[in-house]
Amino acid sequence: MRQVRTLGLLGTGVIGGGWAARALHFGIDVVAADVKPEMEQWLRGAVANAESALARLTFAPLPPKGRLSFTTDMQAMARQVDFIQENIPEQLELKQRVLGGVSRHAPADVVIASSTSGLMPSELQRDMVAPERLLVAHPFNPVYLLPLVELVGGRQTSAAALDAAARFFTSIGMHPLHVRREVPGHLTDRLQEALWREILHLVNEDVATTGELDDSIVYGPGLRWAAMGTNLIYHLAGGETGMRHMLRQFGPCLKWPWTKLEAPELTEALIDKMVAGTQAQATGRSIRELERLRDDYLVAIQQVLREYNIGAGATLRALEERLYEAAATAARPRIAAAAGAGAAGSGVGPLRLLETHVRPEWIDYNGHMTDSRYLQVFGDATDALFRYAGIDEAYRRSGHALYTAESHVVHKAEARSQERLYVMSRVLEVDAKRVRLSHSLHRARDDALVASAEQLYLHVGTEAGKVVPMDATVRARLAAIEAGTR
Repeated sequence: MRQVRTLGLLGTGVIGGGWAARALHFGIDVVAADVKPEMEQWLRGAVANAESALARLTFAPLPPKGRLSFTTDMQAMARQVDFIQENIPEQLELKQRVLGGVSRHAPADVVIASSTSGLMPSELQRDMVAPERLLVAHPFNPVYLLPLVELVGGRQTSAAALDAAARFFTSIGMHPLHVRREVPGHLTDRLQEALWREILHLVNEDVATTGELDDSIVYGPGLRWAAMGTNLIYHLAGGETGMRHMLRQFGPCLKWPWTKLEAPELTEALIDKMVAGTQAQATGRSIRELERLRDDYLVAIQQVLREYNIGAGATLRALEERLYEAAATAARPRIAAAAGAGAAGSGVGPLRLLETHVRPEWIDYNGHMTDSRYLQVFGDATDALFRYAGIDEAYRRSGHALYTAESHVVHKAEARSQERLYVMSRVLEVDAKRVRLSHSLHRARDDALVASAEQLYLHVGTEAGKVVPMDATVRARLAAIEAGTR
């Protein structure tokens, strides 16, 4: 299957807009197709609304943003993309007809994935050409922040298509969950549906309002669910013997009339109660305002979980590691050339280690890049250099690291929002315990010097908490780069 550089979208509603925002942010071009031309403006607005939260999700170096284009010609879209994500209304016959038509124009090595919440992939494959590349890839709203995507194959789906989809979704920061076999509603929606049915019963019988029921989740199990699912939480509830004791103690409750899994009749009176309750909870805030509130806390929660490397935070941490490694990989040939020149007794001068741009959230009240971001950019360039030398996650796990001891930054010119920048770096000095670097930050459009920096790093044994000699191989690589960047 293809490496995905361009994502095609069939349908541009809430889910389609979320897919577009996530893909564009992580450097994937998007061609969006919808039969309604007015959806282009809606889609661009949805992408813009998501940008603020996405920009704060990670500060790892990102590839250049993808380009968004729109068409009402689904066949033309299918011919020019590497992966297709379908997001049209949840109507089986409509999906079968559209997927069948698109499959006649998309090359056979293009994976076609459906965002369906509950339809079976085997049924969606019915009228397709090359049905083995069709699978369900069911995301969760907002797609641009929630990493879960359920992957479900049908009877004809190939393992290659599932593997290719998992690689693509992982590359844009998602957590692919392979559902073992197709069932209506997949996994997560079946769990959500059980809770939803109980909510409808409790509201219908005037036991609680929508707000009270949401409070029962927000202030209790919802906080636990952010990092541990129901099963692991219940395992903890069993004490030292875990789930076995929990089931023996609370298992009899399953015979009690606590739940009503058959949904109540959806009468107008019940609908009115649900609408009145949620409008009261909104307290006059618009959908866009509530979306921004939701996005803000989702970013914050994932960043907290990142520190503990659990749940969605583990997915975010893994994404950041890939982004840093990708930036280092791009710089590696230039560093290797400099090291080779240094070993041969010549030099190539400063190395172009990082290309980036000024993100909107880096801007201060004067309209240009704020001071702390200069250190972040210089740090990203240093990371690429140190990774080449062997100072990576494995090296840090061994109990050694280079810590910043001094930084001296000189500001020369302004860098405004979206300005393309690059960093030139040199190794000035290396000994057994120290590394001294210099950086210069330039505007790409005119090569003007924006800022320069000199930094001193000390090699520390993290367990002992003191300066110690560095690994001989690491030191030799840094010394070769020093000679090569003179």
